[in-house]
Amino acid sequence: MTVLVIAEHDNASLKAATLNTVTAALQCAPDVHVLVAGHNAGAAAAAAAQIAGVAKVLHIEADTLAHGIAENMTAQIQAIAANYSHILFAATASGKNIAPRVAAKLDVGQLSDVTKVLSPDTYERPIYAGNAIATVQSTDAIQILTVRTTGFDAAAQAGQASAAIETVAAVTVPGNTSYIGSEIAKNDRPELTAAKIIVSGGRALGSQEKFNEIMTPLADKLGAAIGASRAAVDAGYAANDLQVGQTGKIVAPQLYIAVGISGAIQHLAGMKDSKVIVAINKDPEAPIFSVADYGLEADLFAAVPQLTAAL
Repeated sequence: MTVLVIAEHDNASLKAATLNTVTAALQCAPDVHVLVAGHNAGAAAAAAAQIAGVAKVLHIEADTLAHGIAENMTAQIQAIAANYSHILFAATASGKNIAPRVAAKLDVGQLSDVTKVLSPDTYERPIYAGNAIATVQSTDAIQILTVRTTGFDAAAQAGQASAAIETVAAVTVPGNTSYIGSEIAKNDRPELTAAKIIVSGGRALGSQEKFNEIMTPLADKLGAAIGASRAAVDAGYAANDLQVGQTGKIVAPQLYIAVGISGAIQHLAGMKDSKVIVAINKDPEAPIFSVADYGLEADLFAAVPQLTAAL
């Protein structure tokens, strides 16, 4: 059996999620290939060749692949799918966009948000907002998986290429989709899903002004990314792209500090795999304390500035 991992990249470098997906792929079968499809993506292909455990990198170049349009990517993957027993995507916005299209074209099922590989055809995935874990088995000839990256460690990258890079000709893509443009938010902080430290604020902060006043200095001291609960986002305290939770971003940093977050199921589903969880909340009954490694029952408006000053 040979497994194909669909690399996520910006044509210059790989996204961190690709490394976690490779780890999942190696648990499915020892022979792992990585597909890097893009435009002027030679640097990304070279980086993929340095991932430990990768046997081959397939490099497809075409201007139609520059922006990762799902329809165009699907055509490339479909053309080579018969060579593989498994095709793995990271469970990111891009992976969730492409994987179901590939599954539909191949007339097979898709397994979403896989967190553990039990055998080459049996997996675990969370259901009911992570409150239960389902064991699922696939009998399809080609298995399409999206992988929750927080469930797998990142594969190591060697200092030099360990895999061969094979150039594959691009196939004709459908002409019914074209790239118009994109608006990419620029942020000096680490990207939320890749950050090692995250400080998140909740509705208890009371306003956008207080959110920024309390959370920003703490994040600056720790070199952390800033997150928010859905309640804080819905109230307008923080931007949508900062939301952590089942309908936001799934994170698993080394350190997660939850400030004024009650710990609703929706939020816990997005951060409970964090290595160390610190909760600051004045409500001793807050559910966040049930998953916290360290809990501080205190008024956040006094405790957080004191913590920031002490760092």
